[in-house]
Amino acid sequence: MKKTLQFSQLVLTLLLTAVAASAENPVPADSVYGAYPKDYKRIVNRWLETHLVDPTSAVVEWLGEPKPTEVAVKGSAPLRGYLVEIKVNSRNQFGAPTGKQKHGLLIRDGEVIKAIGY
Repeated sequence: MKKTLQFSQLVLTLLLTAVAASAENPVPADSVYGAYPKDYKRIVNRWLETHLVDPTSAVVEWLGEPKPTEVAVKGSAPLRGYLVEIKVNSRNQFGAPTGKQKHGLLIRDGEVIKAIGY
């Protein structure tokens, strides 16, 4: 019983030491997800200008701050970056409004690398 207690204390001590060490030296988000996109609204608006039929008619609703995310890609390594979720209402090729449509844009190092819902 005493050896089991000592072993449990040793394991607990090792775990706490590992947690403390990782808190002191966390893996920087840049190395996993790229740089945080501080100017994400500009990045998204610039991307929309080249991907919408009528970008001047676009009304964008921002659904929150960028979140670090991993997106699975069939047959290759997952993409990692910051996901920005938006709702967009713009005019289509017939001049009619599309209505608010939800989309996600994955940004890494200042560029949209994946569009979700387009």
